[in-house]
Amino acid sequence: MHVPDGFFNAPTSVATGLIAAGAVGFSLQRANRELRETGPALAGLTAAFVFAVQMVNFPVGAGTSGHLLGGALAAALVGPWTAVLVMSTVLLVQGLLFADGGLTALGTNITLMGLITVLVGYFLTRALLKVLPRRVGSVVPAATVGALVSVPVAALAFTGLYSIGGAVDIPLAKLATAMVGWHILVGIGEAVITAAVLSAVVATRPDLVYAARHLQQDLVLVDADGNISTVSPDRPIAAKPAGRSLGVGVAVTLLVAGGLSLFASAHPDGLEFVGAKLGFEGAAKSSAVAGSPLADYGVHGIGNAQVSGALAGIIGVLVTIVVGLAIAKLASLRTNKAS
Repeated sequence: MHVPDGFFNAPTSVATGLIAAGAVGFSLQRANRELRETGPALAGLTAAFVFAVQMVNFPVGAGTSGHLLGGALAAALVGPWTAVLVMSTVLLVQGLLFADGGLTALGTNITLMGLITVLVGYFLTRALLKVLPRRVGSVVPAATVGALVSVPVAALAFTGLYSIGGAVDIPLAKLATAMVGWHILVGIGEAVITAAVLSAVVATRPDLVYAARHLQQDLVLVDADGNISTVSPDRPIAAKPAGRSLGVGVAVTLLVAGGLSLFASAHPDGLEFVGAKLGFEGAAKSSAVAGSPLADYGVHGIGNAQVSGALAGIIGVLVTIVVGLAIAKLASLRTNKAS
């Protein structure tokens, strides 16, 4: 659902840019508790993983495809405010280095994919956890539903923005029906991927899942005098050393970006497909960085398409880790100064 330049008029792009800037600034202030629990390294890895999996388009039928958005997944792993920073990092790297999504539409993309999917996915996850059995495993079905719903909600939000500042006059009922209809199918893929990833992490390192921490049993502490006290996992508790797990995560992420992405569907994604069918695809303008050496997820100058794509994916993962880690560190520094 990467929106290119040209789909929206200037006032709408400016407005979504202000919304995105405000969301990022607010998230930098609010991510303090989450980062104390998860640490900047996990935020950087989550950003890189979302970047890698977004390279893997999957077919959804009738000549169209979709890919993970990742907002609900990121929120479950690192918390909602850190997830906004994670998704903004991914979209920033994609827009600047890979010409994926327009630069003037960066605020729109952050609003749709980095804010709406995160908040809808996370708050629906939390709501479901209140009625599901109180155990760590409940995070998986709760976040799966959150992921499923977050995608068509973002598609509906796109329709709302288009009704305000769309470049081409088209029937909004048709746009809403097409966008939501196709993105329900994309949402099913989103849900499957989210369930698979969270199932693996919950089974091996549940302490690395932010949404699962308050579901763990209280720790019972007994001192030398026999006094018993309990500590709720809702309080910031240092997680187990995550060095090996993070290393495995980086390896898996590089494998996805440098290997699995080569088998991605070549069909247009849901937004491109709808744009072509309804006649507003032609309003898209080339990104200002369309001549980037990494544009379209290939390294210019390398003739072999597979080698070029794999190398571009690996570079993207490494850059996203560095940028994501830097932004998480910045949030941590702001937290320390504030305290």
